[in-house]
Amino acid sequence: MNLLVDVGNHRIKWALAAPNKWRAGESAPHGEGMSTVLDKIWHDLAAPDRVVISSVAGKETTGRLQQWIAHHWSSRIHTVRAQAELLGVKNYYTNPASLGSDRWAALIAARAMTQDPVCIVDCGTALTLDALSARGEFLGGVILPGMAAMRASLLTHTQGIRETLGNAADCFARSTADGAAAGTLCGSVGAIERIIKEYRRVLSNAMQVIVTGGDAAELAPHLGFSAVVAPDLVLKGLALIAEQSP
Repeated sequence: MNLLVDVGNHRIKWALAAPNKWRAGESAPHGEGMSTVLDKIWHDLAAPDRVVISSVAGKETTGRLQQWIAHHWSSRIHTVRAQAELLGVKNYYTNPASLGSDRWAALIAARAMTQDPVCIVDCGTALTLDALSARGEFLGGVILPGMAAMRASLLTHTQGIRETLGNAADCFARSTADGAAAGTLCGSVGAIERIIKEYRRVLSNAMQVIVTGGDAAELAPHLGFSAVVAPDLVLKGLALIAEQSP
């Protein structure tokens, strides 16, 4: 059994995987300290054969995760890094190794889902859109602040906005909180739709869209086109990488 771990900027997601078996665990914020969080979520977990990690949380947080695993289990640890090519995906980043491991794993999973051109929209702390051709070429992507980051910037850089978690569904907002919530939602949706239009112009109007990340469920219903919502896309990619790696 492999333990798959996706460590984001603020949360940790995980799943247990074996051939024809999948058990997704409950995600948790890791801001209170990695050791404390892992004591809570993995206290009754049997030692996996291997732990496969994607982490964008920095060396210190990743190191504490690896230390916890080494202290509690004798499992092998594989920390994923982007490569020039793997499992049908060719990484055309200028420096392939500098691509985030979460984006790399998502590309691997998307390629397994479809051989058509596809855009992966990851709605997390950062909002990323990555274009993958029908030949499996990762052509590049864009990065912009996610909704939480945009809302936090309003709190930090303005004097009059003290609340941003209002009703995001109505653009005719009649309170500051509603206006901030609706504005950041519409801004995110508008950016996604504009970038998808450009990607489809280059790749194909038939390009598929896969939406993942913590804000996927909030954003996807507002998009002006159909999209597949895949909450565990990064973890699915880690599972595929685990099967490929010796």
